Amino acid sequence: MRKRRLTLSQKKMINGYLFILPWLIGFIFFYIRSIILTTEFSFSKLTVEAVGGYQLEYVGLDNFIYAFREHGTFKQVLTSSVFNMVIDIPLIIFFSLFMAILLNRQFKGRTLVRVIFFLPVIMNSSAISTALDLSRQMVAGGISAGSSQMAAETSATGVDIYYYIDLFRDLAMPDRILDYIVAAVGRINNIITASGVQIVIFLAALQSIPSSMYEVAKIEGATAYETFWKVTFPMVMPHIITNIVYTVIDSFAESQVVTLAYNTAFTDFNYGLSSVFSLVSTAITCLILVLAVGYIQKRTFYYN
Repeated sequence: MRKRRLTLSQKKMINGYLFILPWLIGFIFFYIRSIILTTEFSFSKLTVEAVGGYQLEYVGLDNFIYAFREHGTFKQVLTSSVFNMVIDIPLIIFFSLFMAILLNRQFKGRTLVRVIFFLPVIMNSSAISTALDLSRQMVAGGISAGSSQMAAETSATGVDIYYYIDLFRDLAMPDRILDYIVAAVGRINNIITASGVQIVIFLAALQSIPSSMYEVAKIEGATAYETFWKVTFPMVMPHIITNIVYTVIDSFAESQVVTLAYNTAFTDFNYGLSSVFSLVSTAITCLILVLAVGYIQKRTFYYN
């Protein structure tokens, strides 16, 4: 009997499964188990025994009721974390795409500029952050005092930011858009810091676009604006989904609600309440991912 040969799409599917196989193994044997244990802890009161191990006492929804009705900061921290995440996602994506387009051009010192934009990713590591914090403490009262004094003098003699806010409001700009812009400007440092990996992904996407497509657009007389929306943007849409997933997960990992859950578990030793914080924040993050990816997935063009 003749062997059945695999089609090209089936071969690609098998290659895809082989590519994610290490992650899939880790997800099944480690992450799913931790989710099950966290869910079990959230419905129980956990007591650590003196000789090792722990004991669970089922308390039903008491931990959930306490988290949403009696805890002093959980709802506020959760709301602010989700709000910051929703603000940062589109800003980081558009900023990363804009910088990737600039860095993809030919100019002197391009490699150095790319390294500079990727430095925040390295500087955010725990070892580097600890060293920087220690350095700030060591120079307290010296360079730091001079910098703070300079900032105070600059703010005292600088231009009032409310003047520009009133100016845009006089131009009939909607208050919601104006508030979004003001919040974005206030978080510009966080946006730049969180855009390193996304810029690299967009750079790889831009470099994978066939040059023939730009040549055809140029022959047809397309402007730079039309070329971006008809060629560049559709070709990087799959990578926008990748960057959105990465940005949401990264924002969740660095959010205040994760810090609150950690402190509740390992400082206050309330593991049941900490599990509730983790489950609720994880569910909201997954919901944001489903909505964002589902919305973009229907408008994404895949080039084979």
